[in-house]
Amino acid sequence: MSSVSPDKRRKMESALSQLKKFTVVVADTGDFNAIDEYKPQDATTNPSLILAAAKMPEYQNLLDQAIKYGIANGGTEEEQVANTMDKLFVSFGLEILKKVPGRVSTEVDARLSFDKDAMVTRALKLISLYEEAGIKKERVLIKLSSTWEGIQAGKELEEKHGVHCNMTLLFSFAQAVACAEAKVTLISPFVGRILDWHKENSDRKSFEPHEDPGVLSVTKIFNYYKKFGYSTVVMGASFRNTGEVKALAGCDLLTISPGLLAELSQDHSAITAMLSMDKAKACDLEKIHLDEKAFRWQHNEDRMAVEKLSDGIRKFAADAVKLETMIREKMFNAKNGK
Repeated sequence: MSSVSPDKRRKMESALSQLKKFTVVVADTGDFNAIDEYKPQDATTNPSLILAAAKMPEYQNLLDQAIKYGIANGGTEEEQVANTMDKLFVSFGLEILKKVPGRVSTEVDARLSFDKDAMVTRALKLISLYEEAGIKKERVLIKLSSTWEGIQAGKELEEKHGVHCNMTLLFSFAQAVACAEAKVTLISPFVGRILDWHKENSDRKSFEPHEDPGVLSVTKIFNYYKKFGYSTVVMGASFRNTGEVKALAGCDLLTISPGLLAELSQDHSAITAMLSMDKAKACDLEKIHLDEKAFRWQHNEDRMAVEKLSDGIRKFAADAVKLETMIREKMFNAKNGK
């Protein structure tokens, strides 16, 4: 029997298979039928991804079931729509959990991003819907915007309720430090949206992966967390190309769209770990502490992060409104026998 050399075996292996040796691969989609092929450990959703999936004919049954639930639970029209939205998000999450062995991330309404108590309440509602369906909270990550209020909501959910949180829309080092100090389970620093901002606001229109500002941001955060022994893990998110993904091989987790997962599965170039505990320990970062005043100041000093956080909240909120409009129309038709 002929043996295959390690080099040749690696050439036969896809970049996706190699990446999985260094990093937990997560699918970033609401289209759970796109998940099977790539065998990710976890999956993440957001309002924009759920909106896109809810428009697909193959998922209309989930939307119809959620509307029936919303109507059956009564209350004002606003309450019925809110209950339908929660049920819809959880319904997609439940289907995703049939496809992945790990966890699903489900997002709290971005319009609550500056209301800590409302975020906690909504998060616990989502968890209760999962538990009613037989899913333990350990398999769910609650996604919260990385505002000061969102980070404190994450802290309370983790400490008082044992609910694991995924802090999203994270663009600044200040946000990352505050999340680590709050001891949330996981952060999702955005890569591609940082690149987008630098392309729009500088003369440079292209960056090699090793100098991509989004890659550099996540690398710095990863190194800081590992150097100072924080329990919070880093999941790079929002990728524009596979070069960014490869440049972050070795990160705790990476959440990747089905389109880029497909590219990585067809790519047979060699992947090496670019991030590691050894490199993190050797970096020259200093430990800092941020109270609310220091957080707000440091975050405010980062123009890119301020603009991208507010823009991200607005976009997720706008898509939530579109989803609500779709639900209202279907709900009206259902109530009137159309």
